[in-house]
Amino acid sequence: MRTSRRLAIAAITIATAIGVAACSGSGGSSAIGSGNGSAATGQKVQGGTVTLAWPDGSAPNLIFPLPPATNTNGYNVNLTQMMWPYLVAEGDGGQSAVDPAESLYSSLAYSDGDKTVTIKLKPWKWSDGVSITSRDFTFVYNLLKANVPNWIDYTQGLFPDDVKSVQTPNASTIVLNLTRSYNPNFYTEDVLSGIPLLPQHAWDKESATGKVGNYDETAAGAKDVWNFLQKEGSDMTTFTTNPLWKVVDGPFTLASFNSNGDYTYVPNKNFSGTVPATAKVVNEVFTSDTAELDALRAGGSLTVGQLPQNDVKQIGILKTEGYSVVNQPIPGVSGTLLNFYNAQTGPLVSQLYIRQAMEDLTNRSQIVSKVYDGYADPGNGPVPTTAFGQWSSPVEKSGGPYPYDPAKAVSLLKAHGWKVAPGGTSTCQSPGTSDTECGAGITKNEALSFQLLYSAGSTTTDEMEAAIQSSSEQAGIKLSLKSEPFNTLASTVGECTASSHPASTCGWQLVDFGYDPYDLYPTGATIFNTNGPNNLGGYSSAEEDTLINETEYGASAQTFDTYENYTAEQLPWLWTPLPSIIDVYKSNLGGFAPLNPFSGSINPEDWYFTK
Repeated sequence: MRTSRRLAIAAITIATAIGVAACSGSGGSSAIGSGNGSAATGQKVQGGTVTLAWPDGSAPNLIFPLPPATNTNGYNVNLTQMMWPYLVAEGDGGQSAVDPAESLYSSLAYSDGDKTVTIKLKPWKWSDGVSITSRDFTFVYNLLKANVPNWIDYTQGLFPDDVKSVQTPNASTIVLNLTRSYNPNFYTEDVLSGIPLLPQHAWDKESATGKVGNYDETAAGAKDVWNFLQKEGSDMTTFTTNPLWKVVDGPFTLASFNSNGDYTYVPNKNFSGTVPATAKVVNEVFTSDTAELDALRAGGSLTVGQLPQNDVKQIGILKTEGYSVVNQPIPGVSGTLLNFYNAQTGPLVSQLYIRQAMEDLTNRSQIVSKVYDGYADPGNGPVPTTAFGQWSSPVEKSGGPYPYDPAKAVSLLKAHGWKVAPGGTSTCQSPGTSDTECGAGITKNEALSFQLLYSAGSTTTDEMEAAIQSSSEQAGIKLSLKSEPFNTLASTVGECTASSHPASTCGWQLVDFGYDPYDLYPTGATIFNTNGPNNLGGYSSAEEDTLINETEYGASAQTFDTYENYTAEQLPWLWTPLPSIIDVYKSNLGGFAPLNPFSGSINPEDWYFTK
């Protein structure tokens, strides 16, 4: 459900992986998931400074942890989640499971046919000593209820729409009465894992000089509070000085912030949770993979970085410099987004046979082997087989519905009235809507030509897009490639729907942001359903919506397989391989591995130095 936390597409996808912009890739040279790093040995020491590498263009620009729909900078969550964690913590060590120890609840129970959720909070405190209570939950609920759909993580019908009423029988208990029954796996792992608790006693204000009240308890007041917090939260010059942002419940507080993306956390001295942080964390931006690799090879102050896939041969050298190496699959879906409402190319991609031909021309297995050295999920559909083997259907595990087949692509196009020009540009010769014609909205002599935008900064991404461009030429599908900084893409590529597709943000044709991370339950809600916040291209299918809903309401494995296979076949995105992450870290840094698959290794509260 959460878009901003997941390096969502417009960051939205949100890069939660170390050094991973939405589509920066890394890989390895053997099997996915091998290499769990080496555990640091020696005596644990308090303090020290961890310096963490981030890619160019990864600067957060909002500190308020409920981003508005207009702010698609996915790096914001990397700034905020260390200070205001979510009610349900995802990833238990290296397991794809909820982490009860780091979650804010002590118990979470479903009743009344899974229509009621009773949440008991742990007796933790805010950094100013005030207890965390059920009022902090209702504060968040009231703000969201009054301000949707102006919340980037909002999906129509889900939170807060799906809550009929909230009861708080005491300061530590929250009772959610839902509008219908939900699959507990889905609701806990995809909905409640996207809700932070926020300090009502400090933030329920309408102005900087105003007093704290209960303004959120009316719709008008909740809008005023929301607008105030959004305005304050976007002022990057006051991220470290504004008293609002000093009241946290996470393991860290923010000590410094630079608009270029460098910022520093220090341990929250008043943290009352299970795992207190011990080391200061410096987040440092590097302008290129080469600059980061040079810093690693210099054996200097850089503690944690990401090794680009094309530099795998440097692993031996890095180990001699005192580093350990660990890689992990990313729990997300990777692909090229299609703009179904682009005036020129929308009619083309609206034809399933054209999408099928484009997928038939993507040599995913070769990309995994040659570009990512084997360290990538093959991208056979909407559920990665490496990170989510328990949810992957037999169809996906066997290669997906569209293995590489250029001859099939050519045959499909010819059967629908196209003059196929291998090495050139195919053109429509039979306009019309019959089964043997090009399709609605496609004109005589119209060319199969697209501009493909993608996020700059990764050599392997450049190589993958070039490979797709080259293989597409076999059926005369012309792709013009253009790479741009991730934040540039995020600011110019907007959500396009039947009711809203302004030329200023919907002029794009194809775009590859990299991947959209999943929660523990990998349903396509927010990504492939009609008007989902991550459904930037406007794909809409009543059958898709129904199947996604069924995965949310029922826990049947067959129901999930049906959804997964339908989505894989319908191609709301063009599926591409998803590289794994290779992280490099100082061998005397304990607690780093095994990696949490749902935070992209960003669990610095677990890290400590040894001697």
